[in-house]
Amino acid sequence: MPFRIATFNVENLMNRFDFSGFRNQLLQDRALSLFEIREESDYRLLEMARAITHADDTRQLSALAIAATRADIICLQEVYNLAALQAFEYGYLYKMIGSGFRHKFTTPGNDGRGIDVAIMLREETADGQAIEVEEMVSHAHVSFEEFGLFTPALAEIGVDPTSRIFRRDCLELRLRIGGLPLTVFCVHFKSMGPPREGVPGREASMPIRIAEAAAVRRIIETRFGSRIGHADWIVAGDFNDYRERVMVIEDGEGGLRFEPRREETSCVDVLTAGGFCENLVERRDALDRWTLYHTRGPKERHLCQLDYLMASPALAKANPQTRPDIIRNGQPFRTLFPPGQEVERYPRTGWDRPKASDHCPVAVSLSLS
Repeated sequence: MPFRIATFNVENLMNRFDFSGFRNQLLQDRALSLFEIREESDYRLLEMARAITHADDTRQLSALAIAATRADIICLQEVYNLAALQAFEYGYLYKMIGSGFRHKFTTPGNDGRGIDVAIMLREETADGQAIEVEEMVSHAHVSFEEFGLFTPALAEIGVDPTSRIFRRDCLELRLRIGGLPLTVFCVHFKSMGPPREGVPGREASMPIRIAEAAAVRRIIETRFGSRIGHADWIVAGDFNDYRERVMVIEDGEGGLRFEPRREETSCVDVLTAGGFCENLVERRDALDRWTLYHTRGPKERHLCQLDYLMASPALAKANPQTRPDIIRNGQPFRTLFPPGQEVERYPRTGWDRPKASDHCPVAVSLSLS
C-alpha cells in the first residue's frame, strides 16, 4: 500500500514582524536599506508593508510547490508556530488542493528565532488507506552530556556539554498507514553560518551537525532495538550539509561547466554508515540531486543537496526502484540549472524573489515493507 511523503524547508513561515533591522543593518531587508529612514516608528510601518506584500506572493509559490509534491505526509522546516501553519494551509494550500492536510504537528524547539519543524498529514492516502497518529514525541530537550555525544571538537567551538543537541528538534511521529506502522523523524540541523576566524562556516559548525546526526541515530536505535533493520521508518528534513556539490564553473568562453565534487566529511555519513539507512535522493544522477543553489558571486556558485529522505533498510529494500522527485519550479530565475534540467517557473516568480523557498521540496512514493 503506497504512501507519499515529502520534505520542504518553507523558508521563514512567520506570523510576526522583525523590526531588529532598524538598529542592526545586517538584519535589515535590502529594499528598506535603499532609503533613509530616521524614525523607528516609520521603519516599523514600512517593514510591515514590505513583509505583508512580499509574503503573499511567496506563500502562493510555496503552496504551489507543496501541491506539486502530491504528498500524504509533508515534513516542514522553518515554521514559526501552529497558528502560522494553520493560516498558511487554510489561506493558500486549501485554495489549491481543497481539504487536505487536516492534521498538523509542531512543538517549540530550540531555535532562537522560533523557526521550528512541523509535520502535516492527510487523513488518508491517495488510494484511501487511513493515516492514523499513535504518538508524537519531541526530542528537543536532549543534551550532549545526556547522550554521551560531547567531543573535544565541540569544546573547541565553545559548546557547553549540558546544552541541547538539536538546534531545533527531532520531531518523532508514530503512524499507522492502512494499519501498518511507520515512524517519521523530522529534523532541521544546525546551519553552516559565516566563516569564523578564517575557518569556513561549514567546517566550523560541522561538529554540531555531526552530533545532531548521531543523536538521531541514537534515538532510532533506542526506539527500535533489535527490530531496527526490519522496521519502517524515515528521517526527513534539512540537514544543512551535503556529501557532494555540483560546482558551477565559467569555462572562459561565456559558458558554464557543472562538475560534481565529493566532500571528505559530512554529517550525512553518520546516518548512512554501516547501512543504517539510505539517502534515497542518491538514486538520482549525480548532477540531478541538488535541492539548493548557493552563490556569493560568480566565483562561488554551486548546487547541493541539503534536503533528505533517509529510509530504513526495510523501507529501502521494499522499494528498490523508487526514486524521489525534486520540485524546482519555485526556484528563482537566478538559479543556474545544468543542461536538460530547466523547468517552467511558477507565475510571478522573480529573479531572486519572490520564490517558493530557497530550498526545493523532495517527495517520494513508498510501500511499507
